[in-house]
Amino acid sequence: MTFVYGDNIDTDRIIAGKYTKTLDMNSLAEHVLEDLDPNFKTQVKQGDFLVGGENFGCGSSREQAPIALKLAGISVVIASSFARIFFRNSINIGLPVLEIKNHDIQSGDKIEVDLTYGEVRNLTKNKSYFSSSMPEVMIDILNEGGLANYLKKYGDYQL
Repeated sequence: MTFVYGDNIDTDRIIAGKYTKTLDMNSLAEHVLEDLDPNFKTQVKQGDFLVGGENFGCGSSREQAPIALKLAGISVVIASSFARIFFRNSINIGLPVLEIKNHDIQSGDKIEVDLTYGEVRNLTKNKSYFSSSMPEVMIDILNEGGLANYLKKYGDYQL
């Protein structure tokens, strides 16, 4: 399923600060997007997509925002633009993010994503959208499930 939200979705809307004071990261998924879309947590399934507008992930630099989305089942976040810290935090925790300037993806559209080529295929509208390609090291980090796993496997000398 594809969930679409608007511009300037900040990290407090993704996961309210009051829920971030925990070492149990799985509990974050219970409260993800609850102030923005109270039905999200009951509808989201593993492998779903989240699509935003401009400046997605703005606000605080907390890593819990992309962690909450990933643990809730979101497989890729697509947005017209991202707050840079959210973008990098997402890569670091192994949540793929694609910046696509002019998309017309709507909630419920069936989409497929090819991260290697930065292509999003909207099967509902028979359209393709392209993001700028990610550096190979970012793809490698995503493939390893995040920066910590990447560094455990390859060490920090390859960065």
